[in-house]
Amino acid sequence: MIALVQRVTEASVSVGERVTGSINRGFLILLGVSRDDTDEDLNWVVSKIAGLRVFSDEAGQMNLSLSSVSGEVLLVSQFTLMADCKKGNRPSFHLAADPEMAKNYYEKAIFGLQSMGIAVKTGEFGAFMQVKLVNDGPVTITLDSRDRGKRPV
Repeated sequence: MIALVQRVTEASVSVGERVTGSINRGFLILLGVSRDDTDEDLNWVVSKIAGLRVFSDEAGQMNLSLSSVSGEVLLVSQFTLMADCKKGNRPSFHLAADPEMAKNYYEKAIFGLQSMGIAVKTGEFGAFMQVKLVNDGPVTITLDSRDRGKRPV
């Protein structure tokens, strides 16, 4: 599971002319689900998102979490994060979960974040969406559950 986390001052997602989700300060998260993902992957990603300390404290240091700043999450399903570009120039999406599995994990991620007291707005699963954001910093962090437990060399 891959979560591309962007610290934002504002973000919104629309389907056509209809805004499906909009937030102010917080995280815009693009979530990609792999066909090999498990509940363990989901729990790791949700926990990392909730605990990520990338908001500035009084000293200007990135030291505060989402809940410390009363931040919100805009969660958008993004199967293209699973793109495999090793061969040729046309991405392969064979690593992506099928839509039913991906939607299940997307909904579990929403519930998991909400159960931690985080306000979550969403895109529309499976729809063609337009995403607008103001990246703050910019701060963009990739969380990949395949990296959990690995120690840097």
